[in-house]
Amino acid sequence: MTTRIPQSNRLPRSFFLQPTLRVARQLLGKLFVRRVGKKILIGKIVETEAYKNNDPACHAYKGRTPRTEVMFWEGGFLYVYFTYGMHFCTCVVSHRAGRGEAVLIRAVEPIVGLEVMRKNRDIPLNQWNNGTMNQLTNGPAKFSKAFGLAKNQNGLSLLDDELFILDAEPIPPSQTGISSRIGITSAAEKQWRFFVRGNEWVSRKS
Repeated sequence: MTTRIPQSNRLPRSFFLQPTLRVARQLLGKLFVRRVGKKILIGKIVETEAYKNNDPACHAYKGRTPRTEVMFWEGGFLYVYFTYGMHFCTCVVSHRAGRGEAVLIRAVEPIVGLEVMRKNRDIPLNQWNNGTMNQLTNGPAKFSKAFGLAKNQNGLSLLDDELFILDAEPIPPSQTGISSRIGITSAAEKQWRFFVRGNEWVSRKS
């Protein structure tokens, strides 16, 4: 069965050029899509974190480096980085060129391509059948591995046919959770994490 994807629903460049906190909040509920040959992976974004250029926790805080170059492009590109010597994490570059800002995708709710995601995550079938499905993409490294996002995807455009984000019904304020970011020590007080309340794929419930 072929999954039909409406071309008109793709988020345009103008969406990603908005201020970073707005992009982080408005990405909730949108559909992240990746094509791998004839296979299609789709996940609903349910958790994000914003990182701004005046933020000590932001990779671009100290300026351009080979690692952070993509963050200084205009909004609408993927910034994929390696961390802890073992994981990749995926961000959406935001705001205008030269800003050095991005939104980390912390978790998605898997919609299409779950079997491919399971294999990408190396989850055995017996574990899968024992109720680990909601562990598939409930964290930034898990999401990246499930969708096959690594070094080769760093710098790819979100306006292309391989990777893009579809518009969807916005998450109402009553269902939008806001908290401090996770796993950082610098600027830990900033309330720049956004998530869908009650969604079982969110990495942390509060």
